[in-house]
Amino acid sequence: MAERTLRGARLGGQSFEDERGIEFAPRQDVGYRCPQGHEFEITMSVEADVPALWECPRCGAESLSTSGILPEEKAEKPVRTHWDMLLERRSEAELEDILSERLELLRGGEIGPAHLHRARKKRANA
Repeated sequence: MAERTLRGARLGGQSFEDERGIEFAPRQDVGYRCPQGHEFEITMSVEADVPALWECPRCGAESLSTSGILPEEKAEKPVRTHWDMLLERRSEAELEDILSERLELLRGGEIGPAHLHRARKKRANA
């Protein structure tokens, strides 16, 4: 085991390259403030699209940019109910006909909960 160990440098340790002659990409610091009052800055490229919202590193809340960028409003679709979807397939007149047919079957004992049919059969046999 001792023969396989790496010597002379730490794993994931330091780079021995120096930064002379390297030109970094232009950067900007973007400030954010969360509802809890925490303020922080994120370093981004000058070319990057700056988001209006960023997660606060302290509490995890959505933080708003201090530079005045506002989040885009999402167009929300109106909620479709079961009734709306039903009316896409059938007219109200058709639905009234179906309801009257089903009520006749229910009242005649042909459909519905089994315990209601058993009670009628017992009364008819008695």
